[in-house]
Amino acid sequence: MNEKALHVLEYDKIIQQLASYAGSDAARALCRDLLPMTDREAIEEAQTQTQDALARLFRKGSVSFGNVREVRGEIMRLDVGASLSAPELLGIAGLLENAGAVKRYGRKEKEEDPSDSLSAWFETLEPLTLISAEIRRCILDENEIADDASPALRQIRRQIRILNERIHNELTRIISSSAGKDYLQDALVTTRDGRYCIPVKQEYRGQVQGIIHDQSSSGSTVFIEPASVVKLNNDIRQAEIQEQNEIARILADLSERLVPYRNALMANFEILRNLDFVFARAKLAMEMNATRPVCNEEGIIDLRRARHPLIPKKQVVPIDIRLGESFDLLVITGPNTGGKTVTLKTTGLLTLMGQAGLHIPAADQSRLAIFEEVYADIGDEQSIEQSLSTFSSHMTNVVSFIDRADENSLVLFDELGAGTDPTEGAALAISILTHLHERGVRTIATTHYSELKIYALRTPGIENASCEFDVDTLSPTYRLLIGVPGKSNAFAISRKLGLTEDIIEYAKGQISEQAESFEDVITELEVSRRKLEEERETAAREREEIDRLRAELKEKKKELTQRKSDLIRSSSEEARNILQNAKDYADRTIREFAKAKESGASIQELEEKREKLRKKISNYSSNAAEPAAKKKKGTLKASDIHVGDRVTVLSLGVTGTVNTLPDAKGNLYVTAGIMRTRVKIDDLELSDEPEISAPGFSKSSSGKLRVEKSTFAASEINLIGKTVDEACAELGKFLDDAFMAHISEVRIVHGKGTGALRKGIHDSLKREKHVRSFRLGAFGEGDAGVTIAEIK
Repeated sequence: MNEKALHVLEYDKIIQQLASYAGSDAARALCRDLLPMTDREAIEEAQTQTQDALARLFRKGSVSFGNVREVRGEIMRLDVGASLSAPELLGIAGLLENAGAVKRYGRKEKEEDPSDSLSAWFETLEPLTLISAEIRRCILDENEIADDASPALRQIRRQIRILNERIHNELTRIISSSAGKDYLQDALVTTRDGRYCIPVKQEYRGQVQGIIHDQSSSGSTVFIEPASVVKLNNDIRQAEIQEQNEIARILADLSERLVPYRNALMANFEILRNLDFVFARAKLAMEMNATRPVCNEEGIIDLRRARHPLIPKKQVVPIDIRLGESFDLLVITGPNTGGKTVTLKTTGLLTLMGQAGLHIPAADQSRLAIFEEVYADIGDEQSIEQSLSTFSSHMTNVVSFIDRADENSLVLFDELGAGTDPTEGAALAISILTHLHERGVRTIATTHYSELKIYALRTPGIENASCEFDVDTLSPTYRLLIGVPGKSNAFAISRKLGLTEDIIEYAKGQISEQAESFEDVITELEVSRRKLEEERETAAREREEIDRLRAELKEKKKELTQRKSDLIRSSSEEARNILQNAKDYADRTIREFAKAKESGASIQELEEKREKLRKKISNYSSNAAEPAAKKKKGTLKASDIHVGDRVTVLSLGVTGTVNTLPDAKGNLYVTAGIMRTRVKIDDLELSDEPEISAPGFSKSSSGKLRVEKSTFAASEINLIGKTVDEACAELGKFLDDAFMAHISEVRIVHGKGTGALRKGIHDSLKREKHVRSFRLGAFGEGDAGVTIAEIK
């Protein structure tokens, strides 16, 4: 890619943002060197890596690469047998510890979890835990070696402490003596050239036996090492030399331990650097709420709800951009500050980002073509030093690439042909566009020339587009309308700003009849387009409402079928019980008749037993026939019914509670057990049967049993717009209902946004006992805006 296009399209600013997300200098260097690629296989590999890293960020959170440092210099020194310094060894220990933390981060939570494009890197890391732990044990910081680094070092330092103590004791004795108070300048112990001394007044220097090491600037004080501590000081210096030799031996030993692992160290560094680079791309994608583009080599661009990544999120307006299918040249017209240049830069910048392996801020399934070269002539680049006008600077750019551009190039023109005579500029622009169109070059050009609008209308393979402008508010909407030529709106804007009507009418008279007719056609097209768009939006809303009602109707039908099956089953069980009870009673009575006959019972006793049997069977028969008998019409009126009354549904033979008062048609709702049904008032009669309550069943204010929630639980919840606390509370209730209803999988809609709501929901799901696992939605399921949870 040419450097000029990268700069004009502000690709370098995206790279700066990318580098800010890298944790190490090595990865930041990779970020700064990142350029768009042209090999599709390499682009797809980079996009897959970014996608997999983004999925891990959503699932597990971030991982640190702060201790990843360049180690190639240290490894080269190990190759030649040199010893590493304490800071260098600590740097390698930090690298190995970082490798261990990253390896744990990349470990699968479950064996059955699928691998991704980053799994091999995570698995290849070798933390060398024993070596890093040994380095940390021996080296406390860059300037201190631990006493326990070796037994010899511990012994040497113990000896030094003993010698220091003996010296201090001797010097303290001298200072505290009566003679010392006379000849000492100050009662303190100091050091000169690493040897302990005492400050003696100049006039008493001859009374203190020892070695003079220094004197004060005024000459009034000399610093003398007393003869009684000279040998002790010599012993300390010798011990300190032994200490330094032992430290050098310890560092050499630690360095020697690293020699067999030079290749592993280099591999760890390169893998951590690459992972840091990939996760920087993923963090940038998360910040931009970006998605993976679908790349192609057919020259097709289809960006859906694309956003310029450098415009603040609250200000940017998503646009749809198409090129390369039914047309390969797009002419965009419209007023200044309407968004034409932003459209050019968005197309070019997202193309460069996609070919660099970066996700783009656009909707799912947006398509990008892979171009060998992107050329951009955008902005006013007039140069006083080079005596170039605006027109000359534009033509210089055009000349530089017009002959190099081919079918594998993307060309972007901003105000093509501007800065010169309008007639000549329009003719030149048409000629340039025709030259590129005939060569099959994918081109987007912005213009104010009406001639280019007509040229686009007349030429196959070329399409008009415009940036919408609201005349009522005198402000652009920044929406790109493909297929609709733009209108200058100069007269409408002037009228709105207060220019008198006679001046506007005179101006209209200066326009040719053909040009005015063309502008009128554009105006009529715009009015028709807006009307059609409103009708399409209305139809879409109505279609959504129809789909919702159809789904509700289907669900209600399913409910009624289930209720009918439950009622038939319960009625059959009740009938079987009644018949079985009657049979059992009859059997017992027959046995009693036989016993009475054998015992010689009287006729009167037998008659009494027979009468009891007859009455009992009569009762069972009346109970079994009761539902059929109650199919008769009830005689209740609306005034006889109150909410909470116990009633019997004659057609069903069940007793329930009134939930609502009858409507104008006499319909009302009655709850019977877990069933809530709508019945007519003439199918009811008041019941004296007491209401039965059982443990675990509590009534709500409407009389509906709470168990009904679990019976008809939904499989999707929308938490967009909720705070994390509100969303987690609703989510807990939703998951309880889904568990009670035996729903195996639920869909949680939380949107993308900043990611705070998604993270809070994922943290809550990890603690839910009913959730077996959860994942982000795949393409077509809502991507990162949706989480799919599997219920135990």
